[in-house]
Amino acid sequence: MKLIISFLYAVGMPFYSLVLRIVAMFGHKKAKLLVNGRKETWNKLAKYDNTTPCVWVHAASLGEFEQGRPIIEAIRAKYPNKKIVLTFYSPSGYEVRKNYKEADLVCYLPSDRASNAKRFIDAVNPEVAFFVKYEFWHHYINEISRRGIALYGVSVIFREAQPFFQSWGGWFRDMLHKYTRLYVQDALSADLLKSIGIADDKYVVAGDTRFDRVSQIAANAPDVDVVARFVNNASKVIVMGSAWPPDDEVVFPYINEAPKDVKLIVAPHEIHAERVKGLLSRLKVKASLFTEPDADLKNCQVLVVNTIGLLSTIYKYGHIGYIGGGFGVGIHNTLEAATYSMPVLFGPNYKRFKEAVDLIQCGGGYCVSSKEAVKEMLDKWLNDANELSSAGKKAGEYVASMCGATEKIMTEIDSKLS
Repeated sequence: MKLIISFLYAVGMPFYSLVLRIVAMFGHKKAKLLVNGRKETWNKLAKYDNTTPCVWVHAASLGEFEQGRPIIEAIRAKYPNKKIVLTFYSPSGYEVRKNYKEADLVCYLPSDRASNAKRFIDAVNPEVAFFVKYEFWHHYINEISRRGIALYGVSVIFREAQPFFQSWGGWFRDMLHKYTRLYVQDALSADLLKSIGIADDKYVVAGDTRFDRVSQIAANAPDVDVVARFVNNASKVIVMGSAWPPDDEVVFPYINEAPKDVKLIVAPHEIHAERVKGLLSRLKVKASLFTEPDADLKNCQVLVVNTIGLLSTIYKYGHIGYIGGGFGVGIHNTLEAATYSMPVLFGPNYKRFKEAVDLIQCGGGYCVSSKEAVKEMLDKWLNDANELSSAGKKAGEYVASMCGATEKIMTEIDSKLS
């Protein structure tokens, strides 16, 4: 079975790369960015000075970067002379963070082939590597292990349905044995590793570094002038983050009928012109774009944040958070809102996200599956200050109780970096 899976992987990766190039040729934006970005990686590496070993951090996309970021910044603060190389798989991460100042080099990770793994690792010369959450790349892991480089998994979470835990999953399990240590988010992940014979010293329940990151953001969140002027005379503010059209359909009916002193800040997941136009067409109340603020902004009832990079800060102006994505592939980041001690609402596709499940259990988060359910919860909180305060307090206390993963990891890896 291992040989079969290995063969399929060896055949599948070049086939995937070929399909990616074809799709890019036909104008698919993300595919084109990835194909061109991977080519540019080799140009960047040709100019990179690898005479000093580096710390290599790999994240799939923007969300995983936010989990790896506390580790990067802790290393930068404690070891300012260490070189840091940051790689991404997805354009969604690279294009936003390609100018991240705490890394000496930011680039795409070349596709997972044995030749690419050898060439890339030769070029960056890592002394230690961190793969964030779900990143398990066979050839890169093999090459890291072969060279005796320390490899750590950060904020890793496992589920029983993953290939590692199936009877036919030996090929996948081999990758786990090659990690120096897996810093997992919860006890269930640890139990799953134990069930397949991963040695006790190969994993530690450290928690999720995202809690440290969102707490850090909240503690240092700057003022945003446009938003401050918008919420100036509002009694209650709902912040709707990473919203998709199905989220609009359950939230906008409420704001269209709400008193004028109840305001909505909506940050759509996609900010292209068509999406923003469609969003505005569903609103019956006065709205303004963040990039084109109305001169009479304080009398608008909806502010559309049609720019990126501000959502985690903007949540500080809210009393209630609505997290988008729950009517599609899955909800987005609930912690960015909950860290400000506000309760959060989200759609029904949340069960793969431990923090959302935890927020429901502690009373700081609620699942809503219809516009009627949204109305019920918003009426409850907006009409009862004690209910709102209690739910918000539970959300904030949950986030605070889960902080500390970065410190745990740094304590253990100091010996590798000193």
